[in-house]
Amino acid sequence: MLCGLFLLFVLIMCVMLFQAQKSYDDSLRERDERLAMEQQYSQEIENQQNTVEEQASQIKSQEELLADQEARLNALAAQLEEQAATLDAQAAQLDEQSALLSSQQADLDAKTEELATQQAKIDQIIGVKADVIEALRQEFANNNLNVDIDSQTGALALDASVMFDYNEAVLTEEGRSVLEEVLPIYCTVLLQDQYEDYLAEIIIDGYTATSGGYSYNLALSQQRSLAVAQYLLELQGSFLTEEQQGMLEDCLTVNGHSMSNPILDENGEVDMDASRRVEVKFRL
Repeated sequence: MLCGLFLLFVLIMCVMLFQAQKSYDDSLRERDERLAMEQQYSQEIENQQNTVEEQASQIKSQEELLADQEARLNALAAQLEEQAATLDAQAAQLDEQSALLSSQQADLDAKTEELATQQAKIDQIIGVKADVIEALRQEFANNNLNVDIDSQTGALALDASVMFDYNEAVLTEEGRSVLEEVLPIYCTVLLQDQYEDYLAEIIIDGYTATSGGYSYNLALSQQRSLAVAQYLLELQGSFLTEEQQGMLEDCLTVNGHSMSNPILDENGEVDMDASRRVEVKFRL
């Protein structure tokens, strides 16, 4: 009986020990599984933490990059605004220059037209001047008078030694005779109707040789040219109409040039006799 109870007790103890061992083993297994899961969770958390940190680092880098790009964009925007302002200023300047150029072009066109008109007048005057010079030559030739008419200016040179005594400003008889022959022809040609609109001046210029003082020679040349002009006015009634006489008086000019513009001989020396002269000329 006792043996049976003992065996039963032993059996119960064995069962209890087995159950305890099983429970212990299950507890260890659960612990191990829990530890494994904790380790796995820890690893996952660590991985996620690393991922989060990496993403945070990337986000920070991207934020810094975005900030840098934004700063660059702001700088570019400011630069574009500055360039736009510069372009606007340049456009305004170009418009101003264009308006100025247009104005200058209009002025240039007007000046060109004016120059063309003046050139046409000059060409016409040159043509008229050539006609007057030719008419003077022809008229003197028709009257069998051998006079020297300058082919460029139409000036008629009168020898002062024939017109006046030495250092005198009173016309000699021979001088008066010469003037009576040449002045009517010269002035009649110039005062013809066909040249009336072109004639500006009939000029009488007096010149002396280079000897003596300038002031003395200036007075002498003025007095001699004036003497010729006064004699012309005395003669005008004999060959000019009243209208032509009025024109002559309006356009007659008298000048004295002292010793300026002397005549040179073929050796380049001053020709004293030729330099003493009175010139009758015209200006259109």
